[in-house]
Amino acid sequence: MAQKKKIRLSDIAEKLNISTVTVSKALSGKEGVGDELRKQIKEIAQTMGYKIKGSGIGTNTAKSTGNIGILIPSRFFSPNVSYYWHIFNELASELLTHGYYSIMELLSEEAEAAATIPRIISDKKVDGLIILGQTNDRYLEELNKAYNNFILFDFYSTRLPFDSVSNDNYLCSYMMTDYVISQGHKKIRFVGNFGATTSISDRFMGFQKAMLENKLACAPEEIINDRNEHGTMIPIKLPSAKNMPTAFICNCDETAANLILALEEKGYKVPDDISVTGFDNYLPQKQTSVALTTVYIKPEDSTRVAAGLIINKITGQPYTKGRHLVSGSLIIRNSVKKM
Repeated sequence: MAQKKKIRLSDIAEKLNISTVTVSKALSGKEGVGDELRKQIKEIAQTMGYKIKGSGIGTNTAKSTGNIGILIPSRFFSPNVSYYWHIFNELASELLTHGYYSIMELLSEEAEAAATIPRIISDKKVDGLIILGQTNDRYLEELNKAYNNFILFDFYSTRLPFDSVSNDNYLCSYMMTDYVISQGHKKIRFVGNFGATTSISDRFMGFQKAMLENKLACAPEEIINDRNEHGTMIPIKLPSAKNMPTAFICNCDETAANLILALEEKGYKVPDDISVTGFDNYLPQKQTSVALTTVYIKPEDSTRVAAGLIINKITGQPYTKGRHLVSGSLIIRNSVKKM
């Protein structure tokens, strides 16, 4: 039996030749839509089988706001970590296609430590919440006591069963490391703080799997740190000349760019002397002297999954609970030399 197509706001809008924003306003009871058009939209929505939100789930209100909150820990939104601004914009655009507006709130380190509920939740400004970046389990537990219409994006909890969407960092890092090994490299080091985020930890584990499968050394104590305990990027400390590897696997493109600069300052050339890879395919503010081999996971793929997940959750529509993975592919450029 064929699976019934899920009706989206855009489907209703197309049927009536109007915007998804108009449909969203009509179905959520917001102003800006005439009574006759609102009635017509609701009738069409019901005929098409769309489940109208507005039950107040998670918001304790009788009427939907038509907004989705996006909470980002401030340490992931500093000027030198623009990747999350990029993801926020992609996420906001995707939510808008479903008729939802996005409201961003930054979570300070003090608010996270005190387990303070976001203002957009306490002020009942949103129907649901997407937490982007990473926060600790204690904060998630305290938030869940007061509000449970949230999902995690770009991270997950290793011990709490909250719904999440994240990249398949383990597999993609494994693929990258395996590629570097296939180019003849045997002395390889990983750059990125293990345990700083679930993403970096998974990328190291993917690196480790490829190394072990090829019977190559990958001791955890040989990991090279790229940030401090607060997540702020720090100068990369290179190994001594006698311990220098032939290739580095970096946890992100920004770290790869910083590493290439550090190597060049020491007189090394990439990739002639040492090969370097990144992750994310996103480096808008820094230029590298060589085109970077990296991993690309399309932001629109992960934001589409995240938007669908939170909307189904807040509207009471069926959805698959738990962790959702989005995979990507390698982009082979010039920063890896064949040995």
